[in-house]
Amino acid sequence: MIHANQSDAERKIISILRVLSESSQPLGSITIARELERYGIHLSERGVRYHLKIADERGHTQSLGRDGRMLTPQGLEELKLALAPEQVGFTLQKLELLAFQTTFDPAKQSGQLPINTSLIDKERFSEALAAMKDVIAAGLCVCELVVTASEGEKLGSVVVPSGKIGLATVCSVAINGVLLKAGIPVVSQFGGVLEVKNSKPERFIAVINYAGTSIDPSEQYIHAGMTSVGETARTGSGRILANLREMPAPARSLAVEKIAALKEAGIGGVYVLGNTSEPICQVSVGMNRVGMILLGGLNPLAAAVEAGIEIENIGESGIVDFEQLVSIQDL
Repeated sequence: MIHANQSDAERKIISILRVLSESSQPLGSITIARELERYGIHLSERGVRYHLKIADERGHTQSLGRDGRMLTPQGLEELKLALAPEQVGFTLQKLELLAFQTTFDPAKQSGQLPINTSLIDKERFSEALAAMKDVIAAGLCVCELVVTASEGEKLGSVVVPSGKIGLATVCSVAINGVLLKAGIPVVSQFGGVLEVKNSKPERFIAVINYAGTSIDPSEQYIHAGMTSVGETARTGSGRILANLREMPAPARSLAVEKIAALKEAGIGGVYVLGNTSEPICQVSVGMNRVGMILLGGLNPLAAAVEAGIEIENIGESGIVDFEQLVSIQDL
C-alpha cells in the first residue's frame, strides 16, 4: 500500500512537470490543476502546491513567487527519462504542437517562432559565439537571429541555471509552422546526419525517425560526436545536421512562395527542395509527394561542441516572439 501511494505521488509530480514543459510562461497552481485534468489527474490547488514543494526540493522546478513555477533543466531531464517508455513518438508530437503554435507572419515580420535552447558556461560563451559565427557565415543554419538569457531567466520552457548563459536559436520547425498556416500540411519524417561534399548535399549517413523516438535526434548526434559542422563551414565538405520533410506535390509552388518570404524575413533553412516523387539525397519520397531537406537549427551549436566547448542543448524547447530576436553578429 505504501508503494502504491508513492507511485501515485510520482505520477502526479511527473504530470505537473509535463504541464510546465508545455508552457513558455510560468504557471500558478490554479492553472496547473486545470491542465492536469487533461491527463486524468484531479488535484486541488492545495494538492498541486504540495507536489510542487517536493519538485522544488528535488531541483526539478523553480518558484518565481506570484508568477508561478518554471521547469528547470534538471526537471526537463527527469521528465524525458520518466516518459521515455511511454513516449515513443513524443518528438513528433512536440514538432506538430510547435508548428501549430507558430504565428510568425513573414510579410509583417511579427509573431511567435519555435526555438532550440542551449546552455553555455559564461566563461566560454565568447568562444562558442566565434565557432557559431563561422557556421552562420557559411549558410549552414536556419537563421542568424538569436535570443540570450541570463541565469534565472527563461527561454521557452528552460530556466537558465547559475553560471550559464542561455542561447535560443530558431528551430527548423518554424518552416513547418509557416507552411501550415498557409494551408500546406508538412510531414516531419526524420532527423539525420547529412554528408556534404564540395558544398553540395550528398546523402544521409544516419537517420532517426521522429515517430520512433522520445529524444530530439540532433541532440543525440551532437552528444555522440557524429558531426563535423565546423569543418563543413571551412572546407565545404563534412557532416551536418539536417532533417527530411514531405508535402503534397500540388502544394510545391505555394511552398516556394512562402519559403522566399521567409528568406526575405531572415529565416532560411531550406537546403534542398525536390520535385514530385523525386528521391532526395538518396532517400525515396512518397508517390505524388515532394521532399524537402531542412538544415538543423542546432548546427551552429554542434560546431561549438566540436571545438571542445561543453554545451547542453534542448531541442524544440518552446516559442519566442520575433521581436525578441537579435543578430548573433551583434553579440
